[in-house]
Amino acid sequence: MRRSKIAGLGFYVPEKVITNHDLEKIMDTSDEWIQERTGIKERRFYDPDSDTVANMGVKAAEIAIERAGIKKDDIDFIIMATLSPDYCFPGSGVLVQKEMGLDNIGALDVRNQCSGFIYSLAIADNFIRTGVYNNVLVIGSEIHSSGLDLTTRGRNVSVIFGDGAGAAVISPETNEGKGILVNHLHSQGEFAEELAVINPGSSGKERLTVDMVKNAEIFPYMNGNHVFKHAVTRMPEAIMEALETTGKSFEDIDLIIPHQANARITEFIAKKFGLGKDKVVSNIHKYGNTTAASIPIAMTEAWEEGRIKEGSLVCLTAFGSGFTWASSLIQY
Repeated sequence: MRRSKIAGLGFYVPEKVITNHDLEKIMDTSDEWIQERTGIKERRFYDPDSDTVANMGVKAAEIAIERAGIKKDDIDFIIMATLSPDYCFPGSGVLVQKEMGLDNIGALDVRNQCSGFIYSLAIADNFIRTGVYNNVLVIGSEIHSSGLDLTTRGRNVSVIFGDGAGAAVISPETNEGKGILVNHLHSQGEFAEELAVINPGSSGKERLTVDMVKNAEIFPYMNGNHVFKHAVTRMPEAIMEALETTGKSFEDIDLIIPHQANARITEFIAKKFGLGKDKVVSNIHKYGNTTAASIPIAMTEAWEEGRIKEGSLVCLTAFGSGFTWASSLIQY
């Protein structure tokens, strides 16, 4: 039976480091307040003169391709997960295709925010399993900093997010019991407005008005308590679903890589299942929430540190705007 595997991983983050102390200078907040509520110490902000969502993704992809042991031209499809495309349209996937010089291959953009990488991984997995493609490039890339309300008014949301990109090459796996074992994808649209950027939008009389800007309607809104409550319910559910479907147990798992939304959520997952810190990846203190890029960045770092190796059973899980949530179980 043909399965798919993650053949190579890579990530890129901008050079500009923004600490909590930097934010103290432009809004009424503190390092202590931010760390206590989120676990974040610093994040990266893009360079407007050199970074784009697409080219950050390309930089991550080039590393992933090299580590996969293939050539750039072996890639036959691109899946780009982002909530912050370079343009309203077209999506950034085609910009990746252009920058990489990949000859007329297909490019798909996925707009599932924090769950975007796992959704994209599931799509790639099915393309590989069915023999449609052989090497699918999956990228999560975000530039949040240009769309945040970096004032006291927006501090509850703005201190959380950072910029970055991660990428994976998905290729065939023919060894029985190895590769991507299962993916589970869910949504609950009744809570769509609890974590969202509503405007500019296409369903109103006008897409963008002066009042929208003045009233901060163009910036992200988050009902923090509501989001937290659902995240700590849905992410464990998604992990359990992956284990039950495959007949695995927590004793079998070597590493859980959750979306890096908030250190308190990661700590809740570890505590709920009685897992030590060595079993749950957390790097939000360095990068903040990079949405679709957070899992591939965290996964790449874990691989670089030797925490993912041959024989490892790894579970990915995410929850975010939509609401959407997802999980993947991968046997190396």
